[in-house]
Amino acid sequence: MLEGKTSTLSITAIWFSILGLIIIFQINVVRDSTRLMLSISKWNWDFEVTYNTTVITCDRSNETYDICTINSPTLLDQTSLTLFTLGSHTRTQPYIHMKIQPYPLKNDKKAITLVSEFTLTSAPPKSSCGVTHHSPALVFSVGGYSGNFYHDINEIFIPIFITINSLSNGQDVILVITDVKHGWFEKYVDLLSTFSPNHTIINTSNLTTTHCFPSAIVGLIKHGQMIINPKLLPNPKTLLDFHGFLKSAYMKKNTPLLFPDNKGKPILTLVSRKGSYSREILNQDEVIKLAEDVGFDVHVLEPSINFPVADAFRLIHSSNVMLGAHGAGLTNLVFLRQGSVLVQVVPIGLEWASETYYNKPTKLLGLDYVEYKIEANESSLSWEYGAESLVVKNPKAFRQGKWSKHLVYLKEQNVKIDIIRFRNCLTTVYEKAKKFINSTS
Repeated sequence: MLEGKTSTLSITAIWFSILGLIIIFQINVVRDSTRLMLSISKWNWDFEVTYNTTVITCDRSNETYDICTINSPTLLDQTSLTLFTLGSHTRTQPYIHMKIQPYPLKNDKKAITLVSEFTLTSAPPKSSCGVTHHSPALVFSVGGYSGNFYHDINEIFIPIFITINSLSNGQDVILVITDVKHGWFEKYVDLLSTFSPNHTIINTSNLTTTHCFPSAIVGLIKHGQMIINPKLLPNPKTLLDFHGFLKSAYMKKNTPLLFPDNKGKPILTLVSRKGSYSREILNQDEVIKLAEDVGFDVHVLEPSINFPVADAFRLIHSSNVMLGAHGAGLTNLVFLRQGSVLVQVVPIGLEWASETYYNKPTKLLGLDYVEYKIEANESSLSWEYGAESLVVKNPKAFRQGKWSKHLVYLKEQNVKIDIIRFRNCLTTVYEKAKKFINSTS
């Protein structure tokens, strides 16, 4: 009997021991969960956080841009341009530290020197959230070549459009911008606000406190020169969709086109480079008179840092033809309606750039493209170097792949258009413009 009782007592003791271990385990789980909740609640987060994924990831495989994501609550320290991850992972070792210059010309040594560097880290921050947001941050620089309209569109605004459509899954984002130059923000505030209509744009140079976000994307995705590749987007978009986005920013519903009573004359807008350091059409007044003689109603756009983009959009969007010498002003082609005509005056030695930057996009935007190629007698290079010089006759042989020699064509060349030869070009363009008007009337 005693032996049986002892056996029963031993079994009972074992069961109580197991039960005790279970209770202790549950208490520890609850205690850890409470500690985790306290850790999150002190930052005033009211959403769930998944810690099973990598907290900070950076893709540096593209030759043009780097892109990083922070998949957890994030604190931005404005003084050091550091993004701290928040949550239980901040107690683990070793900490993650990554650097990124969020501008999509990472291999351009000149541009990248003007771009600030951000630090992304899982180390705990030394301060708490000053302002808490409930939408992800999209962090990028507008340093580099910003201020030049081509570079603003090609390296900033098209990449913002691509990045939002690539990574945010249509989610509302808050734009966080650094390296803002004087006058730049004011020029583009309408467009920036269209990207993030429910939030104030954050300029890091104006911040006086920390800001916190549920997650962050750092950097911008770029597909190439003036292009959006729909195959690289989860929901395919094209440059034509970008045009529609621009229209939503600059022409509200029921905003009429300019020049409603132009008596059937096609509207031609000449993008002037007058007063520019190069590629100016020296006989611009003669070209305007010729265009009027052919039958155009001519308007002149003189782009400047202070010229409102909304006014430029409305002028170009109302035009049937846009004409100009190769240069940043031709980037206004993204404002043209489908079926409109772009006339590009191509100076000597700039054939590749003219084709890549301004002809190729016309095909994607449904525009008609006409090229007027400058001949030796129309280029100031022939007056300086001689019409038979290597500079004029064989630019490729002269350049030998050297950028310093390429600058001769970009920065030392103006053009004086042969009015007799150009008349044939404009006559062809006039017929195209009339056909466009008839198709839209």
